[in-house]
Amino acid sequence: MTQATRTQSTAATFTALKCKECGEEYELQAKHVCDCCFGPLEVKYDYDAIRRTVTRQTIEAGPNSIWRYRAFLPVATDNVIDVGTGMTPLLKSHRLARRLGLKNLYIKNDAVNMPTLSFKDRVVSVALSRARELGFTTVSCASTGNLANSTAAIAAHAGLDCVVFIPSDLEAGKVLGTLIYNPTVMAVHGNYDQVNRLCCEVANTHGWGFVNINLRPYYSEGSKTLGYEVIEQLGWKLPDHVVAPLASGSLFTKIYKGFNEFTEVGLVEGKKVRFSGAQADGCSPIAQAFREGRDFVKPVKPNTIAKSIAIGNPADGMYALDIARKTGGNIESVSDSEIIEGMKLLAETEGIFTETAGGTTIAVLKKLVEAGKINPDETTVAYITGNGLKTQEAVQGYIGEPITLEPKLEAFERALERARTLERLEWQQVSV
Repeated sequence: MTQATRTQSTAATFTALKCKECGEEYELQAKHVCDCCFGPLEVKYDYDAIRRTVTRQTIEAGPNSIWRYRAFLPVATDNVIDVGTGMTPLLKSHRLARRLGLKNLYIKNDAVNMPTLSFKDRVVSVALSRARELGFTTVSCASTGNLANSTAAIAAHAGLDCVVFIPSDLEAGKVLGTLIYNPTVMAVHGNYDQVNRLCCEVANTHGWGFVNINLRPYYSEGSKTLGYEVIEQLGWKLPDHVVAPLASGSLFTKIYKGFNEFTEVGLVEGKKVRFSGAQADGCSPIAQAFREGRDFVKPVKPNTIAKSIAIGNPADGMYALDIARKTGGNIESVSDSEIIEGMKLLAETEGIFTETAGGTTIAVLKKLVEAGKINPDETTVAYITGNGLKTQEAVQGYIGEPITLEPKLEAFERALERARTLERLEWQQVSV
């Protein structure tokens, strides 16, 4: 149940762990913090080697999963955990785009990602593949729900022991969606930040592979595939603007890194892409720092229905701030009621049932459009990161109910007229 000490294959395209602050380099071990300055570590790659061997054609010939981008991911051998994760739809929006007044809006829909219907399947597939290489037999995580689902499911597939930690007040669908895989689930009385602190202590004392702690440099690289796929699905082009949810800030920064990597190795023609982030008012430390022009992120205590992005002390918040500012993007927050409306808006226009994080993204997208901060002609991609079936409580009481009737034709006709009248009234309200 502890980390093995064996060395890894030298054929890999990743070469070291490097501190994002001071540049100090480390061996490719289970380590996430710099000894010199306590900055975060990330994976360093040999881009010259990638440039010599990877082309658009070799990528397109690869598996229909994130592992088509194998050369850009930190796994040393071919023994990866492939459960069909990735290559989710990039949908050209029509009805939502018209509603918002946009001409080129795309929805990247990880609400249907495999196997647990969120983008977390990407990062966990990478983290557990690397964990197995490093000799871990017990894997774990601190989670607001989606990560627990993914870690438990993919660990079950890989035959790894699994212990996950969650706040005790999570949505029932996310708790059940973890328990079904039969891991050990620790429901902690406290918010995510308190759970994470406990997990740091457990990681240090038990030697387990925590995907978002000691394995974090490898884990976070999985999010880059959301950038790669959008480029490929747009016909090997970069978009003009992306809108994505912000929790720790890691997803945001890794999509940015993915765009830059494909540009650096010549797979796509480079250009400036604006990055805008979405948070809930009840947990918006990055948005607050952006609005106030601060160069630091002040931790907050979360209080929002958007629990999957309710991280009050975001590890990558400063890096997300920097990206939004230097690309000419924005970071906005919206209320819980706006989040619910965002969920409903995406569902009724595009047929996508997203969780609260996706509702936050759509609500912020709408807010940015109304403020004139998105050009109607630019190619905009909104990232939907999870499925609404996991957070049904959020919309209970805010959507319609079935019309009950007797099994008679006249009863049906009365019910149909009543339904159409309600639809007309709702449409008039939307038009106003």
